[in-house]
Parts: sequence; structure tokens; C-alpha cells
Amino acid sequence: MRTRLCDDFGIDLPIFAFSHCRDVVAAVSKAGGLGVLGALAFSPEQLEIELNWIDEHVDGKPYGVDVVMPAKVAQVEGSANPIDPAAFASMIPQTHRDWLDKVLGEYGVPPLSEEERSGDGALLGWVHEKGRLQVDIALSHPISLLVNALGPPPKDIVDLAHEHDVKVAALTGKKQHAERQVQQGVDIIVAQGSEAGGHTGEVASIVLWPEVVEAVSPTPVLAAGGIGSGAQIAAALAMGCEGVWTGSLWMTTAESDVSPAVLSKLLEAGSSDTRRSRSWTGKPARMLKTDWTEIWERDDSPGYLPMPLQYMLINEAQRRIAKYQVKALTTMPVGQIVGRMNEVRPVKDVMFQLVEEFIEASERLQGLVAASS
Repeated sequence: MRTRLCDDFGIDLPIFAFSHCRDVVAAVSKAGGLGVLGALAFSPEQLEIELNWIDEHVDGKPYGVDVVMPAKVAQVEGSANPIDPAAFASMIPQTHRDWLDKVLGEYGVPPLSEEERSGDGALLGWVHEKGRLQVDIALSHPISLLVNALGPPPKDIVDLAHEHDVKVAALTGKKQHAERQVQQGVDIIVAQGSEAGGHTGEVASIVLWPEVVEAVSPTPVLAAGGIGSGAQIAAALAMGCEGVWTGSLWMTTAESDVSPAVLSKLLEAGSSDTRRSRSWTGKPARMLKTDWTEIWERDDSPGYLPMPLQYMLINEAQRRIAKYQVKALTTMPVGQIVGRMNEVRPVKDVMFQLVEEFIEASERLQGLVAASS
């Protein structure tokens, strides 16, 4: 399974694992892969704490950080502060707020206290300015990889990472987008098929992977979207990819910090229990199909807002749903591989199984080749 990316990063396995949980990131890196921390939900202060913890617990193994610097977001006009949450909040129509309050009332979801409602975390890192703050913090730590989603990373960010001897990767769901990212100086393309969790395009993995490999060669490509077995890793490498990018798979590991309510939904779900919906961020994201995704399709729905306004609108509602564990409305970005996520296991056991399944699949292929020669 060893590829050139293993040599580039000093890792044993070309398995890259995205997670918002620091414990998962460290566990994957210590198991021979490369864990990547999703920085989106962390404030600068929180991100510093998370990365300090990883530095202390990763045993010197390489790891990465993923930020979100979208190509297109709603713009604040007339404000001296481009990341002023109040300015963005003022752009959310009252009709949307009233409708969401009405829906939560239909499901009997109690409100939060005044103390719980405080804070401006709903803006998260959906805008470039916050993403840049996260990049500065990430590059002050011994990371090996900086990853960007939702469009090509700005050229100055790519150059800054290279000045710190940090490689840059970017996610894409189209061949044309991959080509633009290479032109920006990106070192690794993550070709993410529509089966993936979170923001994803419409092209399926088995079509997208070889298409991107051919388009950007010799730039290495990581296959993403629906990967949860060693056989799928073997298929990705057979199509010319240099490794795999995984995410959903780690949500049901013992190290994951997903809530009990979310974990229960994930373990119960099948591969057909997801849908691409704009109800989370305003951009299409694959997530668990629950009453939450369906209410936005009702005739009385006011429709979706552009990023970052949609998440700012729903942030408090999601916190209410989580606090009171309203199962019908509980959802989470996750890929179609959720159908294989049926038990809680330690990260190292998942990694071991991926390797064993890869070897079995490779031996099957070798047997076919030998039989036909």
C-alpha cells in the first residue's frame, strides 16, 4: 500500500483521516496514517488549545489542519469589520427566523437560556478572514499538511504554507476545479465523489477519481467519497490515486466525540439514509436524512440562505436540538458509507481492518492477473 505520499510525509499508510476530534486525529497518525483536524468550528483560542494537545499526544507523528475558505460567500456591505457577526446576522430575514421558531415549536423544542444564547460562534470559519486567522495559528505548529475546502486556496496562503515547508491539499468535486487548484500551486488534490459526507458535488467517486488523476498528473490525488473498506482503497490506488481521504468512517470510533444522540443515529443508518441538502450551510452537503432535512422542503419553507447566513440562522436551533436530544431533528453531515458504520471500535482496529481488507483485495487481483497470463 506504500505510495509516494508515504515517503513525502513519513507515514506508513496513505490513509488521511479528517476529523473535528483531536483524539481521532492523534490516534490515526499514531496508527500509521495522517490525521487532519477540521478547524472550522474552533475559535482562534480554541484551535490553539486543540493543536497544543495534538502536539503533546501525537508522539511526533505528522498531522494536518483543514480550514474552509469558500470561493463564494455572502458579503457584508458598509461595515468596517468584514467578520462582524452582527453585520452578517442583520442580513438574515426575520421571516426565516420566525419560520424556524415555528417549526421548533411544532417539535416541542424548548428555548435556550440567555447565557446559553450568548456568543458569536455561529459565524465559524465560513469566511476568508476567519480562515486566515486559523491558517496563521496552524502554521505556528509543526503541521505537515494544510487543507482547504470549498474552492482553490488563495495563492498567498499556498505560498505562506510552502514558506513553512507545509504541503497544501484542496478538495474538489470536478475535474475543472482540480485543474484550477493545481494552477494555484496546490500540492495534493483530494478528489471527492458525491458519496462523501459534508460539502460535495454531483460526480460519483468511481467516475471522478480517474478523471482527476488524468487531468492533474503528475500532481498526486487522494481519493475521497464513500471509502470505508480496504477493497475501496485498493480500487482507488488501481485508478491511479496515491492514497485516500476518509472522514465519516471515524465518527463512530471509540475516540470520537460525537454526542450519544448522533452516535445512535449513525449506527442505525443505512447507506440510503443520507441526502445532499443546503439546510446546514447553504451549500449542498451530504448529511443524515432526518426530519431536519425534510422540513426545509416543505411548501411553507422560506428557502435556504447563502453561506455563512444559513448556518448562522440554524446555529441556535441546532444547539437546542442537541441539548434536548430531539431525535427526529438530530442530523449530522455524513457520507453514504454510514451504512458500514455499525459498531464502535478503536481507531487502531479500524486501521488494522483497512489494511487487512486491502491485502485481501490485492491478492484477489493478483490471482486474476496470474490466471489470465
